[in-house]
Amino acid sequence: MDVSGAGAIVSGGASGLGEATVRRLHEAGAHVVIADLNAEKGEALASELGERAEFVSTNVTDEDAVLVAVDTVAAPHGLRIAVACAGIGWAQRVTGKQGPHPLDLFRNVVEVNLIGTFNLMRLAATRMNDNVPDEGGERGVFVSTASVAAFDGQIGQIAYSASKGGIVGMTLPAARDLSSRGIRVMAIAPGLFDTPLLAALPEPAREALGKTIPFPSRLGRPAEFAELVHSIAINPMLNGETIRLDGAIRMPPK
Repeated sequence: MDVSGAGAIVSGGASGLGEATVRRLHEAGAHVVIADLNAEKGEALASELGERAEFVSTNVTDEDAVLVAVDTVAAPHGLRIAVACAGIGWAQRVTGKQGPHPLDLFRNVVEVNLIGTFNLMRLAATRMNDNVPDEGGERGVFVSTASVAAFDGQIGQIAYSASKGGIVGMTLPAARDLSSRGIRVMAIAPGLFDTPLLAALPEPAREALGKTIPFPSRLGRPAEFAELVHSIAINPMLNGETIRLDGAIRMPPK
């Protein structure tokens, strides 16, 4: 796919992995909609990037809000690239001294991470279906963000791992569903990355986490995630698979 001139949307695009993805796609010439709840950061990023970047306040679990964000780029440019980076976390065991894991918190993590990803996928794919296929027959590509926690879930990650495992589980059937329309579906499972969540940790703790990664022994950089998104977009044979982006780490129980 030719990224230059393509319409793109990135949920969770105002910070972290999403922000890096917005920057990379914009650099490659795409028209990018930054879909996020954080208006301050989203508008600042759109203002910084200038032409071909726009912020749309978006709750990924809200059908109408996601549809507005999708149509903001699809109507004028044709939506070719959609990347789901919006997500939340929660750490708690199945049961413990305080009793069972709260059901509403489990539901909320799954709602945002898994259902929010599917919500963007289904609406973006519907708009991609309207595109004229390129010379290779491709109409679009969808990239979701899983996690190594989908495979190596640690103690206290029951909700987060379930939500990310669901993303991995729907990648192949989604790719098969959309194959006749020339729409690809991929997922990236990042390991330990230098995102706003880890930025809150003291530097010694961040360095210690980085040293647990076989090679390179450091936290992943958001730009490395974004580069993989770009590589997926331009390589038509990447379809129906989850790529671990983790420096060969395998997470221990805790």
